[in-house]
Amino acid sequence: MSIGLIALLDDVAALAKMASASLDDVAGQAAKAGAKAAGVVIDDAAVTPRYVVGFAAERELPIVGRIALGSLRNKLLFLLPGALALSAFAPWAITPLLMLGGAYLCYEGTEKVYEALFPLKAHGHEEEVAAAADSAMEDRRVASAIKTDFILSAEIMAITLAAIPEGSFWTKAAVLAIVAVGITAAVYGAVALIVKADDAGMALAANRNPSFIGGLGRGIGRAVVKGMPYLLKILAVVGTAAMIWVGGGILIHGLEEYGVKAPAHAIHDAAASVAGLVPVAHGFVEWLVTAAASGLVGLVVGALLIPVTSYVIAPVWRGVAGLRQKAA
Repeated sequence: MSIGLIALLDDVAALAKMASASLDDVAGQAAKAGAKAAGVVIDDAAVTPRYVVGFAAERELPIVGRIALGSLRNKLLFLLPGALALSAFAPWAITPLLMLGGAYLCYEGTEKVYEALFPLKAHGHEEEVAAAADSAMEDRRVASAIKTDFILSAEIMAITLAAIPEGSFWTKAAVLAIVAVGITAAVYGAVALIVKADDAGMALAANRNPSFIGGLGRGIGRAVVKGMPYLLKILAVVGTAAMIWVGGGILIHGLEEYGVKAPAHAIHDAAASVAGLVPVAHGFVEWLVTAAASGLVGLVVGALLIPVTSYVIAPVWRGVAGLRQKAA
């Protein structure tokens, strides 16, 4: 009896070691995969603050929270099972779906540029020109943010899936889930800190501590309050640019997957050549040239899609919506 109990305990200990090793393996794979998706993660963090600009301070965190929940839903309920199903049954569909999402990012970002350059001619989001209630505007802004997040999240999950070595279905699922939750928490935690930094600055500026530390805090607080509107505007610009260069990069990579390698090779060679001309920061310069070239491609594609959307897709969509209303 005691020998059987000892054997059972040995088996339990062995299983525990195996489980611990598996967890370590999953955690290690998640960390490596998350690092490879870092570029898109940074773009995601840059894009999001633009959706809270223009709202009252008390609505900023609730808006970020709604977008974060939508992002988590995108990743866990749609993209994770979709990625696993596509990798198992239709891996050929991943690239065209990503390219479709990349085209949407190019259109969305280029449309923002068009609105800024030609505000009276732009056919952008109705929230910019409609005299609507703040709640309706907030709902539209959140919905737009979640749609954009879906494309960026799809790219993150695709990069993560490609970075996972061949393994069991459950290992892939666990790694994807860890990356999804971790990246969402990191991105929207950072966004929350950014959009509420002005409140922290006001609190620092209002302190009445007569000491040197108190005076320093007041100075920092005033600088933060004055600087945050400019930072948010800069982030809005960076976010729009990120949508364009990420979308262009997705399209270039997709073309490369289908054998059209000339654009990717030309951009890589140009980036390497420019980086070789500078004495320092070769990696950053190479990335900068690559992003600029991808952005140029994204602008061209987005500019082509604006009239297509305005004069083809939008009328068809309105017609379908009208038929549904009549049927209802």
